Amino acid sequence: MATERVQTKVLVVDDEESQRTALAGMIAMWGYHVETAADGQEALDKLANFPAAVMVTDLNMPNMNGEELLRTLKSESNGPASIVLTAHGNLETAVNMVHELGAFWFLDKPIETSALRLLLERAASQGRLAAHAERLERQLSYQGVLGDLVGNSRAMQQVFALIRQVAPNKAAVLLTGESGTGKELVARAIHELSPRRAGPFVAINCAALPETLMESELFGHERGAFTGAVDRRAGCFELAQNGTVLLDEIGDMPMGTQAKLLRVLEDQRVRRLGAKSETQLDVRVIAATNAPLSDAIKEGKFREDLYYRLNVFPIPLPPLRDHLEDMPVLVRALLEDLNGKHDSRVTDVSTQVLERLRAHSWPGNVRELRNLLERAVILAGQGTIQLEHLPGQMNGGLQATSTGSSGAAAAPSPDGAHLLLPVGVTTVEQAERALIERTLEYTAQNKTRAAEILGISQKTLFNKLREYAAHGA
Repeated sequence: MATERVQTKVLVVDDEESQRTALAGMIAMWGYHVETAADGQEALDKLANFPAAVMVTDLNMPNMNGEELLRTLKSESNGPASIVLTAHGNLETAVNMVHELGAFWFLDKPIETSALRLLLERAASQGRLAAHAERLERQLSYQGVLGDLVGNSRAMQQVFALIRQVAPNKAAVLLTGESGTGKELVARAIHELSPRRAGPFVAINCAALPETLMESELFGHERGAFTGAVDRRAGCFELAQNGTVLLDEIGDMPMGTQAKLLRVLEDQRVRRLGAKSETQLDVRVIAATNAPLSDAIKEGKFREDLYYRLNVFPIPLPPLRDHLEDMPVLVRALLEDLNGKHDSRVTDVSTQVLERLRAHSWPGNVRELRNLLERAVILAGQGTIQLEHLPGQMNGGLQATSTGSSGAAAAPSPDGAHLLLPVGVTTVEQAERALIERTLEYTAQNKTRAAEILGISQKTLFNKLREYAAHGA
């Protein structure tokens, strides 16, 4: 389970410890996340790992004073909105810093509490607008971007349109699609575009929890509610108050828990396990599944009334093989993200690599593509990804050599690990199944190793095998 809370970061810079500590404590009481620094140089060091939206800084400090600090931040074009604290005789300097160095405003000492609080709110608001503008500018470098979702195909544009339509209201959303198609990204995009964006986003994977823990994770529990409940704990619905909760893999939720979930959705109230009273909820619910719930309803594994409660606004996500025209923009976006993660400088993929990517069936969808590109980025290190940087089953047996820092070379694909399929009589689904079964044979049924070779998650592999078992040979 993951929780996100929006809390503005503030850096307080002052060489006098007593004033620095008192000021930081007061700002923290107003709900800000506060760090402190004793001079300008320490402030720069802190900002490297603490991206403050607002900085409150004194002018006169040793090592690096406030003016030098703001001048340095202006040269780097990435500084926070800054409030300058001035003592007697520094007013003219502070005004010049506002005009010349882009400080947000100044405040005389001794500080008037109400004035500081107002300035902080306004400076934080400016910081959020600047961050939003920067994100929009980055997104406009692509065609077809919504949040962390990328695609200019008709299929993805339809998804974007549905997200924009449903985000402003509170309707329940049901996301459907194969594993790896980006259901959690869609849920986050809905949250970020909604009036609840300032509230928490809480995600829980219903398939990853045993039945004995499911209700506690969802609804919370009181101390002593069951063996091992040593502390009182809020469930994901309470944690998502005034925000959004994502119930991923909802089809795997036990029937008993489904009944209790239905009541929570109908009453908008939740009762912790072992509690005597209920808590009023204001939570937007998004559910996701990679298997058709209609089949689970027919098999008696999913409640029909819960399905109708969740399926108010369905959004089906297309598999990657159905919008391969998005491959160039997807690759570009993923490379930018992976370069940041691995401190690499990979700029593009070769024409031959792009052709191979377009020809692949992608059973693991965008997640599989990301895993493949991550491996290639590590091997290439910089420049352009070539065929030899792809896994053996996609590069024709070429050996990959790394130009990155490790200098290690990846092993060539093993002899005999081939799969031949008759062209024209084999469907994509049949080819996918044959590839998975052949890979399992090659790994002696080692599912972990098979998933690595296929470039998909173990969960995706297990879901595919369960699907094959359900439909027989």
